[in-house]
Amino acid sequence: MLSVLLIDDEPALLEVFRLFSERSQEMSIHTTQSAKEALELLPEKTYDAIVVDYDMPEIDGIEFLKILRSEGDTTPVIIFTGVGHERTAIEAINQGANFYLKKGENPEMQFRELVTMVKTAVEKTYLGKNLGTTRRVITDLINFSSDPGFAIDHVGKVVAWNTSMEQLTDTPASDMMEKSDYIYAEPFFRTRRKMLANLVFEPDDEIKRLKYMIVSRVDKGPIIAVTKGIKRDGSEWTLWAKAMPLYDGQGNFIAAVETVRDVTATFKDIVIHDESQDAVAHPAEGVSPQTAKPAKGFFDKILGKTTSFYKEGIMLYTQDKRYPDAIVAFNKALEIDDKLPHVWNEIGLCYREMGDNKSALKSLLRAVELAPENPELLFNLGETLEMIGVLYMSNKYLESAIQTFKMVANVVPNNASTWNHIGVCYKELGKTEESKFYFDRSRDIHIWKKDTPIIPDRDKFL
Repeated sequence: MLSVLLIDDEPALLEVFRLFSERSQEMSIHTTQSAKEALELLPEKTYDAIVVDYDMPEIDGIEFLKILRSEGDTTPVIIFTGVGHERTAIEAINQGANFYLKKGENPEMQFRELVTMVKTAVEKTYLGKNLGTTRRVITDLINFSSDPGFAIDHVGKVVAWNTSMEQLTDTPASDMMEKSDYIYAEPFFRTRRKMLANLVFEPDDEIKRLKYMIVSRVDKGPIIAVTKGIKRDGSEWTLWAKAMPLYDGQGNFIAAVETVRDVTATFKDIVIHDESQDAVAHPAEGVSPQTAKPAKGFFDKILGKTTSFYKEGIMLYTQDKRYPDAIVAFNKALEIDDKLPHVWNEIGLCYREMGDNKSALKSLLRAVELAPENPELLFNLGETLEMIGVLYMSNKYLESAIQTFKMVANVVPNNASTWNHIGVCYKELGKTEESKFYFDRSRDIHIWKKDTPIIPDRDKFL
């Protein structure tokens, strides 16, 4: 509810507007009968907007406005004027008033006009504080995230560049703030070009043309994509990016935020084919290279004999625990179509049950390469990376597991097990503060009964 100070020397008008505000519950109106009294009150209390009558004794509305602005107070001000005071209205606007409102005979209609003016004035002031309140809100949003992130305003100027981004790119925020013309892309690509934050309103074809593989996209919401970049030292890296637009209370676009992660260790090598403009991931070592597009869906791919082989493998795996025989059945399905992500996933799980973590990792990587947006496949990959990290006390694998689980959390934010796994990995790394945050998050999801389980596709299939 907006807080408004109404200054007028007519007690009846103050009372009428106060009653209207109580009924509408859109504004909370505080009243005073003189500008002098209001000036004494303002140092102790702030308001979203001030409405002041022009024609008052001692200090009129214009003088009150001049005093207010001379003290650096930018609170929106609406001047009440009587009929025949058009010149006063113009002077009020020139002195920094946001609107003027003529007093009329219909108080209720006048109140509705006032509500509209107050809302508009507050919103315009919020946006017009040139890197003021808006900047602080966006900066707080970016800094709250532990992921490397930055934000650009509606004209493409950098308005936030957090500490994690400084560490990822070795580029201080001072080198980026207020910069535009795509300079913020240089730490990622060694050239100026559009980043995902610049593409939040572009069609999929344009995003793919710029060598992004779209993982997930929501209308007027976040878009997740993977691409290749070049570091300042000339080496390649694989970048996972999430970007989304920000809007004000009236639905106007004000900024775009983007978080970026280095997922090179997890996704090994991603190539963008110019011919198809689709991203294709190279398989793990020992797996035949593929040139097809990423898998579009599990059930679209498993047809005919592949279905029976897949079902046979599932039965051998889940019911009989005959893992080597299940792998044979799954491989028969892959001989027909080797671009089935969930078959690769089940093979990986069989190898994991057999204690062959190296083979399990290769198969699970292949599954994720074919369907990088699938939370089930990412979760299984994260578990395997975590298992290897714990077994061999390898920080490298634990850190890769954390990045993978964070990708799961972006798709399924209320999966308690994912947050718990991240906490375990941080605990194994000796980072107790970080682990506590993720353990608490997992606990809160359970307490509020918001847990969203990741249901294996094999269950849906069977």
